[in-house]
Amino acid sequence: MIEVKGLTKSFGDQPVLRGIDARFLPGEVSCVIGRSGSGKSVLTKCIVGLFEPDSGSVHFDGRNFTALDRAERVTVRQEIGMLFQGGALFDSMTVEENVRFPLRMFSGQDEAHIRDRAAECLRRVELEKAGARYPAEISGGMKKRVGIARAIALNPKYLFCDEPNSGLDPQTAIVIDKLIRELTREFAMTTVVVSHDMNSVMEASDRVHFVHEGRILWNGTREELLAGGPRELEDFVFASALMRQVRSTHGT
Repeated sequence: MIEVKGLTKSFGDQPVLRGIDARFLPGEVSCVIGRSGSGKSVLTKCIVGLFEPDSGSVHFDGRNFTALDRAERVTVRQEIGMLFQGGALFDSMTVEENVRFPLRMFSGQDEAHIRDRAAECLRRVELEKAGARYPAEISGGMKKRVGIARAIALNPKYLFCDEPNSGLDPQTAIVIDKLIRELTREFAMTTVVVSHDMNSVMEASDRVHFVHEGRILWNGTREELLAGGPRELEDFVFASALMRQVRSTHGT
């Protein structure tokens, strides 16, 4: 479980997070949604330690991550898997080498174990035949699946996904959503997904956190989301649905 308590963050004289409290539970996919500039990306970067909060704390299964020194944080970070928006694959490495990379960096295993674990992860995302190919030779959806395979290579307890369906067609997006949901259940991970895509939110999420002007204005299940909420939430959901309709009409 991840607990966020009273998190604040400003850049200069501009407050971005204004006292965030949130809980993300194991075995669940928690989606963080909100308008651009609402603070959702800053929130996730504070949780994983890419930004230092001005006040408040982040706890990973009871461990106060914000109070740990750099060396102590390494242990927690090795339990975190990251799926980046653009995939962030190394172009000069094959698919299999990309998945092996974190294992070589952090696992301490011999090369035979690293090879076996990378192959296992690629099988799990149904890319066992693509290991010898380079990122430039595979589709956007395949790149996302490689990114997922790399993210789970170290058997993380926590998985963070930044706009996992960005740039994907609807059918491929559904495949990625299903995969994230299945892996979260299978490995009892605490999964946090930042997304603008309400289709993805409704497909993958167990719980939704709506960030508005630096605060969690609403949180609940996807079923509760359908029942409505504050005006700001309904405006966001309606605008997202309208944009999807426009894109569908114009074939984009």
